[in-house]
Amino acid sequence: MREKIKRLAIAMNVLLLIALFFAHNERWLGRLDNMLYDYNMKQAAGKPPKDVVVVAIDNDSLAELGRFPWDRAVYAPFLDMLNQPGSEPKAIGFDITFNEETNADSDQAFADALAAYDNVILPVIGQTEGDVFGETVARPDALLKAYRIDGPLPQFAEHAKLANINRVASPDGVIRQTWLKIQDANGAVYPSLAYMAAGMAGADLSAYDKMTDPGKIFEKNNAVAKNTITIDYMLNTEDVTTVSFSRVLNGEIDPSVFKDSVVLVGFTAVGLSDDSGQDSGTTPIEKKMQLVYVHANIVNQLLSGTAVDYAPAWTIWLGGLALFLLFILLPWRLKNIYSILLYLAAASGLVYGQMLAYSAYKIQIGVSDTILAVTLAYLTNVSLKSYLESAQKHFVTRQFGRYISPDLVKQIVSQDIDIKLGGDSKTITVLFLDIRGFTPLSEKLTPPELVDTLNTMFNMITETTLSNRGTIDKFIGDAAMILFNAPLDVEDHERLAVKTAYEIQQGMKEIRRAIREKYGCEVNVGIGIHTGTVVVGNIGSYLRVDYTAIGDNVNIAARIESQTKPGQIMVSDAVYAKTAAYFRFDDGEDRMFKGKSQPIRVYELLGVAGESVPTIAASKADFNAI
Repeated sequence: MREKIKRLAIAMNVLLLIALFFAHNERWLGRLDNMLYDYNMKQAAGKPPKDVVVVAIDNDSLAELGRFPWDRAVYAPFLDMLNQPGSEPKAIGFDITFNEETNADSDQAFADALAAYDNVILPVIGQTEGDVFGETVARPDALLKAYRIDGPLPQFAEHAKLANINRVASPDGVIRQTWLKIQDANGAVYPSLAYMAAGMAGADLSAYDKMTDPGKIFEKNNAVAKNTITIDYMLNTEDVTTVSFSRVLNGEIDPSVFKDSVVLVGFTAVGLSDDSGQDSGTTPIEKKMQLVYVHANIVNQLLSGTAVDYAPAWTIWLGGLALFLLFILLPWRLKNIYSILLYLAAASGLVYGQMLAYSAYKIQIGVSDTILAVTLAYLTNVSLKSYLESAQKHFVTRQFGRYISPDLVKQIVSQDIDIKLGGDSKTITVLFLDIRGFTPLSEKLTPPELVDTLNTMFNMITETTLSNRGTIDKFIGDAAMILFNAPLDVEDHERLAVKTAYEIQQGMKEIRRAIREKYGCEVNVGIGIHTGTVVVGNIGSYLRVDYTAIGDNVNIAARIESQTKPGQIMVSDAVYAKTAAYFRFDDGEDRMFKGKSQPIRVYELLGVAGESVPTIAASKADFNAI
């Protein structure tokens, strides 16, 4: 059984390893890793911003200035208010597209204001194959190629810096990364709005600038893969200094708020969107974040010089494989309660550990595949172990449950003792008994009566044996063979064997009286006991096996029993030497037995030590005190 389960376990664990390899490559649990990443990011958010101010086109501004889009002449005094002498911002980035003509005079007023200041950034959107509203999935192996660039009107573009506002959406729709640059069909490169603004504000972008070659791998850290960076969301919406567009326009905001800062102009009004439809999106820290605050987070990240790293794939593979192998082994070596506690500790430790790694070092560790590997390894092997234990318990119960003490059965099961075909040499005590007077009784009784009477006697014999931790080896017609100290060790087994014999004789009194009154026959029991080394175990074939004892000492016990008289208990000198302190015996005599060249000294049990009555008729109550 064990070998069969072992082969099955090896095959299943190999199949599991192959399945886990495919699951990892297909990113089946990528969503779980994303959820853990988002949780880590959300826990780390809430830090003070780095000189970033959002000018919000909010509900108050709409109430004062009217329905959007506004007359573009409004942006000229707006820029004047932001760029008051001594309090000019380093960069003013619009997250609003200006790609359609409106009133000519208003457009010209805005163009003139743009010409007056060199710190204004206007957005472009790169149109890519299959994208919707400038939204695209990150492809970090090259610059994002746009077949068309939708930018501001030429009269605006010639007086402002241009930057893209293309978003990068993960397959689940969450914005976790950003393009640093995109490239049009003519090879012109447009940095992102946040990238441009951070550079104008003095951020060290030298490492990012190395990526002039689209095929060149950027190696600042693992979080940056060629042309995308993972956004380090340190700012919730409420963390960013936000002022209303209308209040800036009316001069109600102290100009010093904008000094040397990055000003981002975008939508925050509920239900309002610009022409591109990119006013809001899902981020790791907020389910619906206005995209102007996404730009604010990227600017803050570039100014702060922070980055989100990812643990190298080989370390995750190596750690996952080690834990997978460990949880193949542990269920077989430990009790289920301990192995499940270790499993829970490992799974919790992986989750908590990746949280600590992110909190302390901003390193994101993908643990979902490892948790899957540990879970499948544990469940598979603990299930196989439980099946083996169940089969073992069933075998033990079937093999021994009706013949040995329930305590011994529990011990076999609890200690996971392997009951295997074959035998071991062991010193045990063997008790043989034979029902005397059975032949005359069988002549007078009908078969059902005979079986019932025999069962009555054997039930008493069985109960007495099991209560004394003996093992019923077999019933042979009207005889029985009983073992002590097998299959498990039983302390003081010689005394328990003699005690059993004594109690059987006491139990026979009532049975003998009932048979005498009912059938007029006299029955009794002769018992022989001997202690010695025998071969004990499951002996037979796989088709038919019995738990028994064989050897010369078994034969001696049988020979001693054969020379007993009805109601007599005789023991060998080996048994006598171990039990003389507990029982009274006669002086013994040497007897010759068939097959033995030397006589064996045997003793008759007379009673319990200290009894006043010199016969074996002592009460069972007196005997229980032994």
